[in-house]
Amino acid sequence: MIDARGYSAADAQSRLSLFRFEREEGGPHDVTIDVLYCGVCHSDIHQARNEWKNTVYPCVPGHEVVGRVSAVGANVTRHALGDLVGVGCMIDSCRSCEPCTSAEENYCEGPNSWLATYNGPMVPTSKATTGENMYGRDNSYGGYSNVIVVSEKFVLSIPAALKPEVAAPILCAGATTFSALKYWGVSKGQRVGVVGFGGLGDMAAKLAKAMGADVTVFTRTSEKLQEAARFGVTGVLEHDTAALQKLSSAFDFIISTVPERHDVNPFVKLLKRGSTLCVAGALEPMSPVNNQDVAFHRRSVAGSLIASLADTQEVLEFCAEHAIGPDVEVIRMQDINAAYDRVTRGDVRFRFVIDMSSLTESEIE
Repeated sequence: MIDARGYSAADAQSRLSLFRFEREEGGPHDVTIDVLYCGVCHSDIHQARNEWKNTVYPCVPGHEVVGRVSAVGANVTRHALGDLVGVGCMIDSCRSCEPCTSAEENYCEGPNSWLATYNGPMVPTSKATTGENMYGRDNSYGGYSNVIVVSEKFVLSIPAALKPEVAAPILCAGATTFSALKYWGVSKGQRVGVVGFGGLGDMAAKLAKAMGADVTVFTRTSEKLQEAARFGVTGVLEHDTAALQKLSSAFDFIISTVPERHDVNPFVKLLKRGSTLCVAGALEPMSPVNNQDVAFHRRSVAGSLIASLADTQEVLEFCAEHAIGPDVEVIRMQDINAAYDRVTRGDVRFRFVIDMSSLTESEIE
């Protein structure tokens, strides 16, 4: 076993604190990674606070992991000692269902779906109904830790052109939005709207712009209008009814990156005939959609989950090629609880990234 340490939540009300645990030694197809940086995703907060009502405790969050390979199994061929690598939202899947064999592991239809980088299988209830968990575990510990062991198939290569702290949020925020933009064919000359301008919205706007689209972001705060201008995209306040009316039927594609339940109806009206609004940020039940606004213009309201392994590797290469990445604020591990509070308040531009070398300081705190 590998002695490991990280930060965990003991229950939904507790603050994250130092947690010692053991990881299994890597097998012949596994890669052991010394974690350098880990991004802080709003999903981490939802999970730590059990806001999706499925958290397994103790919970060690973190699914935007970048580190150095410190050991490889005998059969590993994709990665070598010293490689800079990343681990995103999942660390395994059933590998045999139709989505998995079609390189869409993110939509795994196996009995437990995919195995999340932390908190265990995405369908944890199947153990109760079938008497068996295909992964042999109820929990998995994520990247808020000093070391992680992952099958080489689920380990991504970080391009040399990307700083490791910048690459970390691309593994979720970048990959999730890229997957949707790619699937709905965003291309040069199209008009794209981005609802919400946080961690996901920042990357969605930058990626769509790099794809050649004319990008408009919709935000609740005037401060973020200035950020939009700095990025070279148009900013509109969500509550500016007059501005929204002027944009009626103007957009080829809209992606909502808001990480919680919200009303998409004001933005449905902004779609051109036959166009799509994709919800990529929220997993909760949404407010009802006015189907009259949908049907009369053959519009669609859709959803998209995290990215496949192939799309995640592609977005890393895309960001390296186009010299784009998230704006990050690097923090110490010991500051994670304050960071959670700031994310909840919307007080971050645009992604916190934990410098995991700071974890050693907890030994004396």
